[in-house]
Amino acid sequence: MGKVERVVFLSLVLDLFAFTIPLPLFPRIIAWYTKRESSDPNGFLSRTLSLVSSTRALVYSPTSNPQRWDVVLLGGLMGSVFSALQWFISPRIGALSDKYGRKRVLLVTMIGNILSGLVWLKSTTFATYLLSRVIGGLSEGNVQLAIAILSDVTTPETRAKALAHVGIAFAICFIIGPPIGAYFASRPLPSSITASGIEFNVYAVPAALTVVLLTLETIFLIVALPETRGKRAAPAPEKAATNGAANGKANGKAKDATHQTSRQATVPERIQMLKTLQHLHFLFLGVFSGVEFTLTFLSFDLFDWNNKENGFLIGSIGIISALLQGGYVRRALAKVGEGNMARRGISSCAAGLVFLTILPHFVENYRTVAIRLLQAAAVCMAMTSATVVNSLTAYASLQCDDVSADPDTGKAVEEHPDLAKGKALGKFRSSGQLGRAIGPLLACASYWTFGPSLTYGVSAVAMFALSRRMKSVTKRRTIPSTKTE
Repeated sequence: MGKVERVVFLSLVLDLFAFTIPLPLFPRIIAWYTKRESSDPNGFLSRTLSLVSSTRALVYSPTSNPQRWDVVLLGGLMGSVFSALQWFISPRIGALSDKYGRKRVLLVTMIGNILSGLVWLKSTTFATYLLSRVIGGLSEGNVQLAIAILSDVTTPETRAKALAHVGIAFAICFIIGPPIGAYFASRPLPSSITASGIEFNVYAVPAALTVVLLTLETIFLIVALPETRGKRAAPAPEKAATNGAANGKANGKAKDATHQTSRQATVPERIQMLKTLQHLHFLFLGVFSGVEFTLTFLSFDLFDWNNKENGFLIGSIGIISALLQGGYVRRALAKVGEGNMARRGISSCAAGLVFLTILPHFVENYRTVAIRLLQAAAVCMAMTSATVVNSLTAYASLQCDDVSADPDTGKAVEEHPDLAKGKALGKFRSSGQLGRAIGPLLACASYWTFGPSLTYGVSAVAMFALSRRMKSVTKRRTIPSTKTE
């Protein structure tokens, strides 16, 4: 791992750690605000919950404790709002990084993230807490800029392996972040602070921890991260272990050595491939994020699991995903190909959805079988989490222009405006965030209206169709390797 790659990975760990800390707190935060503001029927939260309840009643009427379902649904809606804001802002952040530099734009987004944490720390009303989420949604640029930076400093041959570190950082933080957030949620602020009479959010300690992590990340980036925009990646060293090249050299035939790439041959082909990948990214995350969101509904609805059991299920998915990314995906991606790896993950998701489709029919009489089916589906989802988004992202980055020099003048060749890394990868990420915004809402409506079997069955069909579509767009070209004299 090169210096810039290490800096990016460590900054991602800090950033995603701060991002995942509040995830398990959303329902409890809303419940806290509900108690505080329930006496005002015309207040912002009361009107918001009334709208959520009316919308939910159109498709589902729970037999008990409807308020709990409304709070959970509102938490999901807040997640959708965050994703919708990311859909709006991601292409703009990417385009700005192409113009003004990755580091400068990244530091501006970090200021927004810190401001979001400070607003959360002081938010004593639901409206101010929602404002903190809006600021955070418009400021979150670390992941997409990290991808652009890694694309700047790697060659097409080494890029997939480098981008796998983004997925590893996600997996690590989604394992440790939520439990730590839940732990610090029970810790009060020091009495020296509360004695001042200033009122803070009920979960001020996790909020303060988030601000500290983001501040440390910002300082670390200022000190350690160089500007990578416009820098030319150093070519990957030739390895004697590559049998084709090594044997060819031994026989005086190195010029015949070849390797494969997922990069398309011409500019129009690359632009069209980026559009296709954006479409696939949107469709995949639209279905997958809906499945993720309803998985806890399924376990609560059919197995009556508590938060601890649900946390173990989600945590196990994260652990398996991290192991797969570090032990399999990172090593095999370049050999298998980005498109083929994404297709394997989509097919795994389809298999998991088949397990979830038949699961409800075993709950009443064969509960143990039903639990095993849920566990098998969780393993399939872990494979999906480890492969699809990382592979599609690597595939998209390969279509972007790399910095190159004119052989006559030595000056950098200007990028095609639609293939500049920041803008192109920003649009790609934006398409996925739109899927994340819409998917959970549609999945919830379907789950409550038609039940889990039909919801997951239709989702499985959709994933099988996406897998077939992925097969048709997976194109690898064989090109000559650089000659060795």
